[in-house]
Amino acid sequence: MQKPVTISDTRRKQFHLPVDKILPFLIPIIVILIWQVSSTFGWLSSSVLPSPMAVLQDGIKLTQSGELPKNLSISLYRATVGLLIGGGIGFILGFINGMSKTFRLLFDSSIQMFRNIPHLALIPLIIIWLGINESAKISLVAIGTMFPVYINTFHGISSVDPDLIEMGKSYELSKGQMFFKIIFPAALPQILVGIRYALGVMWTTLIVAETISASSGIGYMANNAEDFVDMETVVLCIVVYAILGKISDLVAKSFESFLLDWQNTGRSNI
Repeated sequence: MQKPVTISDTRRKQFHLPVDKILPFLIPIIVILIWQVSSTFGWLSSSVLPSPMAVLQDGIKLTQSGELPKNLSISLYRATVGLLIGGGIGFILGFINGMSKTFRLLFDSSIQMFRNIPHLALIPLIIIWLGINESAKISLVAIGTMFPVYINTFHGISSVDPDLIEMGKSYELSKGQMFFKIIFPAALPQILVGIRYALGVMWTTLIVAETISASSGIGYMANNAEDFVDMETVVLCIVVYAILGKISDLVAKSFESFLLDWQNTGRSNI
């Protein structure tokens, strides 16, 4: 018998909803407040770490001059193209190796061997091959993001419950129907985890690539500011990368919620 909803239950839900929205931002807000107070009272030297207000003012100035939007758009372009290329290759390889034992035996061992090479160690080789143009930085991002997507796609497809496969065969589903109705939905949560992890690798790789060999981008701004001991811009670039990473994670979580809504529906009906 379903328990009746009382007024106290409704009030409890109304009370918890704002808390759930505020709680994730509590620690960052506290850190920023402590940071600002420490700078205001001179406990934290501006040569060590400039105040949040100074960083904000520097961001406004660079935005008005057009330097920040220009470099931000370049970094977003490199990150997006690199992720699409690397993630696409990783998904295709994971799909092929997950679906075919022959391809798995042929390719997986070599891919795993290549995966264990730190992709950032390839920077000198890629610079020699491709120079310091866009293709070098996009290639690094693509290599870095390929393996998380590959591993999770391969694992998701190869670990689908055999009972589901047997059920599909009993319904005489074609290979295409078997993939789209059973295998892919069952592997999708694992694939999305790989994409979410790849987003973090994407920004880490781009930061290093733009710091070492670039004439534009957020990483270049940070490296150039370091040469002039411009601490406000250095910290600003770090904050921008943090915000971009958080936005990427939120986008990935939104896709997870949208694409995996059927899981929550199934649980709610139990």
